[in-house]
Amino acid sequence: MAIAVTTTKNALCTAYANIATPVYVSVHFADPGTNGGNEASGGSPVYKRIATTWSAPANGQITGSQVTVDLPAGTYTHAGLWTALNGGTFIDKVAISSTTLGGQGTLLITPTFTIS
Repeated sequence: MAIAVTTTKNALCTAYANIATPVYVSVHFADPGTNGGNEASGGSPVYKRIATTWSAPANGQITGSQVTVDLPAGTYTHAGLWTALNGGTFIDKVAISSTTLGGQGTLLITPTFTIS
């Protein structure tokens, strides 16, 4: 059953955004499962998670600020959300369009959470 009431959708989006403040975006070279495995590492500049800031919810959707993630050469298939820059609790994941970098590069990610 889809949620029909926009204020309910927005309340759920707010609850999602409030799991952690700030929330950190990660990039993974394979499905991270439920524990955040297969996370990128290395490179120069070195890979690290990047903090995003959520906007106010609207129409059952909440969007984070776009982040630029430094990555070493490789193929990347998933993004994730964490409660901390290092360690922390894995919050969620999403499959992204497979992206292959032939050398050091960056990936732009804009997290979005939608309730239907």
